[in-house]
Amino acid sequence: MKLKNIFVKKYTLVLIVLISTALSACQKYVDTAIAPTLISADNVYKTDATATSAVLALYSYNYTPNFIGYSSYLGGLNADELQYTSTTSDIMQFGASNVSVTNSASESYLWTYAYGIIGEANLAINGLTNSTTITPALKNQLLGEAKFFRAFVYFNMVNCFGGVPLSLSAAQLDNSFLPRSSADAVWAQVIADLKDAQGLLPVAYAGISAQKGRVNKWAATALLARAYLYTKDYANAEAQATQVIGSGTYSLDALSNVFVNTSTETILQFATYYGYSTFGTNYRTNATSTTPPTYVLYPTFTKSFETGDNRMTNWVDSTTLNNTKYYRINKYKLVTATAGNEFNVVLRLAEQYLIRAEARAQQSNISGSQADLNMVRTRAGLANTAAADQGTLLAAIANERKVELFGEFGHRWFDLKRTGQADAVIGALKPTTWKPTAVLLPIPYNQILLNSKLTQNPGY
Repeated sequence: MKLKNIFVKKYTLVLIVLISTALSACQKYVDTAIAPTLISADNVYKTDATATSAVLALYSYNYTPNFIGYSSYLGGLNADELQYTSTTSDIMQFGASNVSVTNSASESYLWTYAYGIIGEANLAINGLTNSTTITPALKNQLLGEAKFFRAFVYFNMVNCFGGVPLSLSAAQLDNSFLPRSSADAVWAQVIADLKDAQGLLPVAYAGISAQKGRVNKWAATALLARAYLYTKDYANAEAQATQVIGSGTYSLDALSNVFVNTSTETILQFATYYGYSTFGTNYRTNATSTTPPTYVLYPTFTKSFETGDNRMTNWVDSTTLNNTKYYRINKYKLVTATAGNEFNVVLRLAEQYLIRAEARAQQSNISGSQADLNMVRTRAGLANTAAADQGTLLAAIANERKVELFGEFGHRWFDLKRTGQADAVIGALKPTTWKPTAVLLPIPYNQILLNSKLTQNPGY
């Protein structure tokens, strides 16, 4: 069966499940019958097929692509990475690192879409936990996937906003007036969900296993390694990254293959309907285009690459329009396609080497850190690092993350914040608009109007 047909059939069932779930929620207030073609929410988690379709909604076109896309674009704009070439004022605010409380992009893509995914994950976790009729192995897998998604979204939210309401209930009214939890509490939930997911998920990929399009144990482990790094639990960050690296499942691929959907480096990618990525569409343009890509690299960003770094030639190119040179992210090659070979890569092995390199450096394991850093440098065509002490090694790793992970999920923005460099780096780049409190985005004003228990971040 062709990939397109698989997604059509599965997505149709996903929509039926979602519609029926929404209708059943309304029945508490309005007595309306369920159409004979829909599935009652009470029955969604009674069979393997319908439960699987409900969890597949988390991967669907509903809001997940927008969430992963804009978490990358807006994060890159907030850092010293991306520039916006269009004129939408709310997006331009991210380019100035001066986001207002009424910014619709922040509210829609980073808050509303996020809680939409969390809401679906909560419904799945509740339904699966209470089900007694689903095949046990499948129940564990689906429950692990749902917990991964909840952790994945809260990871982004706590980095963007700090403490946010911890919505963990399947009953939406229970979540409507929650106060903000502390950032520490959100981090604890992220780690707890990922540890649960790690224990529940199989090593094997479900679905079309060669495409690594469903969450497995190693995807949960990879994100857990990242969460431990961000919370400065370096021993556990090293241990989790070591599990992924030592699994024997993944290997660093040639630069030209890293973002192809058969790459040996990919740990998790979200499949796309026609085989081209949201990143290719927004970072690239067709050869005949008379307008630049929506998001381009700062010209100064290209100076971060060392002489001879093959990532500069493989993952960056340029186009000149109206006498202006634009540097484009060239990781994804396809702008559009009907049967392409690029999905949205979410997790990959190179990051795990860099996580372990940093965790080892923080624990004064200089040789181990150097070895991990050199794995990534060698793939890029560079000589081994000259950094030989903790301070210079951490600086070298920070720059390696910059030139390896650019354009992906706001890594650069989050790195600047977690290492305390945002004020110096972004303040120097955007001196007229930057303020130190911009390390956290404002809680959307409309959300505070709806929920009086929400408090605003400092500086807004």
